[in-house]
Amino acid sequence: MHRRDLLKAALALPLLPWAMSPTVAGARQALSAVGTWHSRVRPGQPGWPTSAQWDELSHAVGGRLQRLQSPFEHCGTGDAVCQEALKQVRNPYYLGDTPSLTQTSGWADAWTSRPSVYAVAAENTSDVVAAVNFARKHHLRLVVKGGGHSYQGTSDAPDSLLIWTRHMNRIALHDAFVPQGCEGPARQAVTVEAGAMWVDAYNAVTTKAGRYVQGGGCMTVGVAGLVQSGGFGSFSKRFGTASGNLLEAEVVTADGKVHTVNACREPELFWAIKGGGGGSLGVVTRLTLVTHDLPDTFGAVFGSVQADSDQAYRALLAQTMRFYRDALFNPHWGEQLTFHGDNTLHLSMVFQGLSKQEAEQVWAPFFAWIKARSAYRFKNEAQVIAMPARHFWDAEFFRQHAPQLIVADSRPDAPPDRVLWAGDEGQVGQFIHGYRSAWLPQSLLDERRLDALAEAMFQATRHWGFSLHFNKGLAGAPADAIGRSRDTAMNPGAMDAFALAITGSESKPAFPGMPGNTPNLERARQDKQGNDQCMDALLTVAPGAGSYVSESDYFERDWQTSFWGGNYPRLAAAKRRYDPEGLFFVRHGVGSEGWSDDGFTRLKPPV
Repeated sequence: MHRRDLLKAALALPLLPWAMSPTVAGARQALSAVGTWHSRVRPGQPGWPTSAQWDELSHAVGGRLQRLQSPFEHCGTGDAVCQEALKQVRNPYYLGDTPSLTQTSGWADAWTSRPSVYAVAAENTSDVVAAVNFARKHHLRLVVKGGGHSYQGTSDAPDSLLIWTRHMNRIALHDAFVPQGCEGPARQAVTVEAGAMWVDAYNAVTTKAGRYVQGGGCMTVGVAGLVQSGGFGSFSKRFGTASGNLLEAEVVTADGKVHTVNACREPELFWAIKGGGGGSLGVVTRLTLVTHDLPDTFGAVFGSVQADSDQAYRALLAQTMRFYRDALFNPHWGEQLTFHGDNTLHLSMVFQGLSKQEAEQVWAPFFAWIKARSAYRFKNEAQVIAMPARHFWDAEFFRQHAPQLIVADSRPDAPPDRVLWAGDEGQVGQFIHGYRSAWLPQSLLDERRLDALAEAMFQATRHWGFSLHFNKGLAGAPADAIGRSRDTAMNPGAMDAFALAITGSESKPAFPGMPGNTPNLERARQDKQGNDQCMDALLTVAPGAGSYVSESDYFERDWQTSFWGGNYPRLAAAKRRYDPEGLFFVRHGVGSEGWSDDGFTRLKPPV
């Protein structure tokens, strides 16, 4: 066999599990017709745009074309830009404001954060159209970045052109919104441009206007990226996913056309961007989301409990899950419980629509059970806090009443609302060692299966710690919230899950060029093994469980089924219709089977 044939065969091997999967059999015909391109061009190769052509693009976007370079490029020379970057590397607002950086610095044996060659710092839809047309004409690798939070590195690629939407951050509230071309009652809503973060949306909708919009728990996540991945937040158990609350969007497709899409206009594209994953079907430039009446209160429960033996820990796990099923498995409660290998349970739950006294009454039986048994002790005494819901994202309120719960953007010119939850600071700039997630079906809470669940949880903690994110499984939510969320491209398994189980490991930021921050890959691989063993233990009671596309394993097998379940053939058809040449590419995104992992070389279509 010739060397070229060997290479083609090697590149095709990763496609075999997908090609044989019955779930995606209906997508093969759709994807086999996609595209005539055979490769994309890199700098220095024939076809790479000339300086004059780049100048033309710069002129078309009003001078907003930037040549990118990492701020760590010249750290060895004592460069002032590097020193500032080192100072701010744990500041997510700085990372988001720097187009050459991402919120995650890389993933062991997977990807490393490296900047695009050029970026269009888009300020309007016309800038996006110009960039899309330029990339299509010159066969460029195109990347889209808003918040830049992708664990998978989907908003990052060297040798590419970046559409950077950070400056498209205008927000408008509507007292009576009806999607274009639709009939029906008007809804209160908010329109958000693609570069806005959830801190911007919450500030406008909740803090200032006294309404609620379903978004993400992390304030620095981009609005557009979260909606396109599905979008869970702390209170999704009450309001559903962010994508399920989408009323209308503006999308620039691969042909450079601008589409206003909703349930009445181009409903297939509208459905596909609701959970189909960002960067695969077009550039979302504007979104309109329904807003809801704001509950009177939001609150939280914190604390940690340790068992003095493995036997006691097993009992604690079973009691905890029974307590969750009987008292917390409802729209009031969200967020997570974390289970550690030192036989510790950490509480980090939130609630909505309950007073502090009501929340304390809910938890009283559980706390009494613990205190009545000498095998347990509170490592951190349990606390219940509650506040007017309007202040939940109010930076000034927290500065006055609970400054320890927030961390501010430390730059001297930072707006006062630029804060993040202190608990999220460890994620900023992280270098991921391993990460897995799985939706656990509500049937596991049945009394006949609950002991098996508790035992699987115990065995998982012998390898690594994990969390159950109850707000990221919609079982227990109201029927209307589940219905809205089901009408999206997300894996339908999320609707029947009581929680999303997550395990992962990471180390400090390791951007290329950072002095003294070379990641320990041997340690990273050992950690990943522990993560895998932990999740495999949990999956003994939930075989075949799907995974959330935004929080999943870079090395996910059968990812089409895992991320989208039976919805994948429909997504593949939308890809064929709106991006037949495959301009938009993210690894493990819709239609990416036809390309190499870096998105530069087209492979033979599945057979």
